[in-house]
Amino acid sequence: MAAAEPQARYGQSVKGLLSEKVSTCTTDVIALTKQILKGSRSSELLGQAARNMVMQEDSILHSEDSLRKMSIITTHLQYQQEAIQKNRPIPSCDTTRKNAFYGASVKVGESRS
Repeated sequence: MAAAEPQARYGQSVKGLLSEKVSTCTTDVIALTKQILKGSRSSELLGQAARNMVMQEDSILHSEDSLRKMSIITTHLQYQQEAIQKNRPIPSCDTTRKNAFYGASVKVGESRS
């Protein structure tokens, strides 16, 4: 019986080591699962960010085009303003023209004497 006692102790220590190894492996599997889930979320977030960037790129290109058109319109308006300031046409109100230089009113079709 003396020989059975060391074998029992050896069996218990093997069982203890085995349960410790199983516990360690379980912990490692849980950590690996968490890392895989984290990685899949990261790739999902990365994909969503890429989709958002593509959507924003279209908006940015549209805005750039609109700004270019507004710049052209602004330039044309400046040319028109310069032409108006150079020519200084007589503004008309209904059938009466007001002459800014003389400060008098002259009806359309009449001449100033």
